[in-house]
Amino acid sequence: MEFIRKNKKSILEILFLVLLVVFTFYALLKDQELDEINQVLKTASPGWLIAALVLVIVFVCSESVIIHYMMISLGKKTKLHQCIRYSFIGFFYSCITPSASGGQPAQIYYMSKDGLDVSISTLVLMIVTITYKAVLVLVGFVVLIFMSPTVHTYMGASRYLLYLGMGLNVIAVTSMMILVFVPGWTKRILYYGLRFLEKMHLLKHKRARTRKLLLSMNKYREASVYFRTHKRVVFHVMLITIFQRFCLFFVTWMVYRSFRLSGTPMGLVVILQAVISVAVDMLPLPGGVGVSEGLFMTMFEPVFGEKLLPGMLLSRGISYYALLIISAVLTFIAHFNLVRRSFQKQGNTPKKM
Repeated sequence: MEFIRKNKKSILEILFLVLLVVFTFYALLKDQELDEINQVLKTASPGWLIAALVLVIVFVCSESVIIHYMMISLGKKTKLHQCIRYSFIGFFYSCITPSASGGQPAQIYYMSKDGLDVSISTLVLMIVTITYKAVLVLVGFVVLIFMSPTVHTYMGASRYLLYLGMGLNVIAVTSMMILVFVPGWTKRILYYGLRFLEKMHLLKHKRARTRKLLLSMNKYREASVYFRTHKRVVFHVMLITIFQRFCLFFVTWMVYRSFRLSGTPMGLVVILQAVISVAVDMLPLPGGVGVSEGLFMTMFEPVFGEKLLPGMLLSRGISYYALLIISAVLTFIAHFNLVRRSFQKQGNTPKKM
């Protein structure tokens, strides 16, 4: 009961994700012949699928390289395997929380347990978030400018989800950049805005809330200093992030080739998958479950033809569900080790039976 009380929020988020997944796949499979789908899945080449799984692991580990690289630039010694653990933990909590909001708080928590300063961890992960979303916005703009007619052809009416996703990502990135590059100006606006809401009795005056706001703004000032003093590091982080993003986009191409399909250029398959990522990234659904599958079924029908549903099952199965399971296992191990260390420090290590 104590475990349930302490982890109530995470348990509810996992249950919500499970219900969402069950509903999604029930809707997709209820009128399908499962035996036929299974037979098609068996025709997929294992080599391509293994390569796809390697790509999604590289996708997560690329963030680990970024965290490790930035920690070194700040003079903080970390081991790469620790950073890999942080990245898988972050991926797991991002997958089970709306708009991937739970990933970074979980990472900061486990970093602090390893002795890393919370302010440093927050700064590093803030830069990671900005570059991660900035690359997605960049991809979205390139697609809309140079491939708009093609994307509209494949998306149909679903193209409005792309516009929504782009708009939300642009707002998010712009807001973060303003907070980083003009922190003093933003701090004054937020401070006086908070005071105005309190005077209008829309919010109760709380000194703790004001203090929390000022502390959060100090973190953005630190990020601003980092951007100005580590330009080469930030440039390298951008390049690694581009590579990281496209590792995930290429999974669908690997699945396409596993069925020995041809006729659609590799670049088009990758870009269509990138469009799905742009469209669902900011939606308040864990992992974009439901919407991602629906967009895949709409956009890739001309690409996969009769193998559309098996293609979706393998693409999403590898890029999201398989990685979610791997991350869940590693997160459980990390939490178990954390609890064990806590017992050891207290001198209450359970005796072996």
